[in-house]
Amino acid sequence: MMQSKISVRSKIGYGAGEFSSSIFFTITSFWLMNFLTDEVQLSAALAGTALLVGKIWDAAIDPFIGHFSDHTRSRIGRRRPYILIFAVPLGAAFVLMFRSPGIEAQTGKFIWAMLTYTFFCTVYSFTNIPYNSLLPEMTSDYNERTNISGYKMSFAVIGTLLGAGAAMPIMAVFGGGSAGFVGMSAIFGFLAALSLLVTFFSVREPPAQAKPKGENVGKSLKDAFSNRPYLLLVSAWFTNSTAMAILQTMLIYFYKYILDDEAGVTLAMITLLVVSLLAIPFWVWAARKIGKKIAYILGMFLTMAAVLIMAFTGHLLGSGTLVVMAVAGIGFSSHYVLPWSMAPDTIEYGYFRSGVRREGIYYSIWTFVIALGGAFAGFLVGQGLDMFGYIPNISQTSASALGIRLLIGPLPTILLLLGNLALFFYPL
Repeated sequence: MMQSKISVRSKIGYGAGEFSSSIFFTITSFWLMNFLTDEVQLSAALAGTALLVGKIWDAAIDPFIGHFSDHTRSRIGRRRPYILIFAVPLGAAFVLMFRSPGIEAQTGKFIWAMLTYTFFCTVYSFTNIPYNSLLPEMTSDYNERTNISGYKMSFAVIGTLLGAGAAMPIMAVFGGGSAGFVGMSAIFGFLAALSLLVTFFSVREPPAQAKPKGENVGKSLKDAFSNRPYLLLVSAWFTNSTAMAILQTMLIYFYKYILDDEAGVTLAMITLLVVSLLAIPFWVWAARKIGKKIAYILGMFLTMAAVLIMAFTGHLLGSGTLVVMAVAGIGFSSHYVLPWSMAPDTIEYGYFRSGVRREGIYYSIWTFVIALGGAFAGFLVGQGLDMFGYIPNISQTSASALGIRLLIGPLPTILLLLGNLALFFYPL
């Protein structure tokens, strides 16, 4: 039996697990592409392609992981065994991904990047899909889900803030270069694994239903893809997540090559994320007052305005760029909170129609979509930089500088507009 109200202890314990996701998403968004192009010296096009290949593999395995999670029966629940088993391997996979291979040939570097990223994505899915599947099972209360999502996203912003603000200083402590990336990934990998174990020991699952007869992956996927509210939400989730990943990836390039202030990117990231954290209670309040859908649409319009101002006038603003980053942070915050509280509503709608709980399948798609958004962002950034003639660690030409501006401003704006279009038709 689901509880309608959840204790603060359980909310904090559940939210802590999101720290791992945010650390990994932040570091891969902000640093993985830069690590591959500038440290490993893999071409931007091949680096973006390697990330996309990893996500194609992810697409194949995520529904099966969700299905296994839905049908697991153990004395500690359906979801928690996966969190316990894969927490530590996930941290190790993260370190492996940031270890320079010492390979000269571009083909060898590409294969190494593809395999290590694919391994990381696999282990990540085995923790993240069961973790996210816990939320709809914790409570049936519409507003309580938003409240839990607020705790969850508070840890997300803390993890994101730590990943964005501390990565460069930690790398400097280890001497920079390859050693810096390994040291940074080892520290964050340890903290991420620890946060998942906190969730394991803090959250208890409700008794599982009996296994439904005749269930298979195909039938579960068919149910999810016939859920119109879920499809509309996940479409917006994909385009918006891709846009956010592009913004985060391009920020280091924008500060380094357009503003000629590489060190300033840390303060910019901190400003963005601190404001995002502070704005979470506002979006929880807004969702209650005007509805989750309208609040989310408004947040994305605010983000669009900020990135366009940054792209085309950032070089004229001086310290005013931090004000723009703060405005973007308010918009970002809606993306941290609202879709996560809307997803359980669509899953409950699916349960109402079918009478079968399939949270694992739904969240396998959800997890895949955000990861695909990150990989697709890397692919677009890689191809875009290559197209405009980007060469690392030198002054950029007018063409490559224009490419950086287009990638950080207009491209994310187009994606966010598409996301808002999908949300316009969202019925719940």
